[in-house]
Amino acid sequence: MTDTAKQASTPTSEFFIQGLTSDGKQFRPSDWAERLCGAMSCFRPEGGRNAHLQYSPYVRPILLNGVRSVVVNEALREIEPLAFHFVMSFAKDNDLQIVDACLLPDPPNT
Repeated sequence: MTDTAKQASTPTSEFFIQGLTSDGKQFRPSDWAERLCGAMSCFRPEGGRNAHLQYSPYVRPILLNGVRSVVVNEALREIEPLAFHFVMSFAKDNDLQIVDACLLPDPPNT
């Protein structure tokens, strides 16, 4: 079995860091997600032709129900534990909400 086949059969484990504090207030500055993901952009699979600066597939910004958020892939914990600790500490230090992500099944073909 090839590595890509293993990756396809292994479910992705991700979670969201939402731009809301534990008491529901919006976190500032408004570009915090892009700043955090920019700092984490060097943590990525080996580059090749995609080696130019871009967000890491392990830490990427997203707008979730109108709230700036960051999607963190659990694989970062194994790849670079200190980077994972940095992201988690950022969320904890700023009292941000962390929500587990779940994969939704594809809708049936009709």
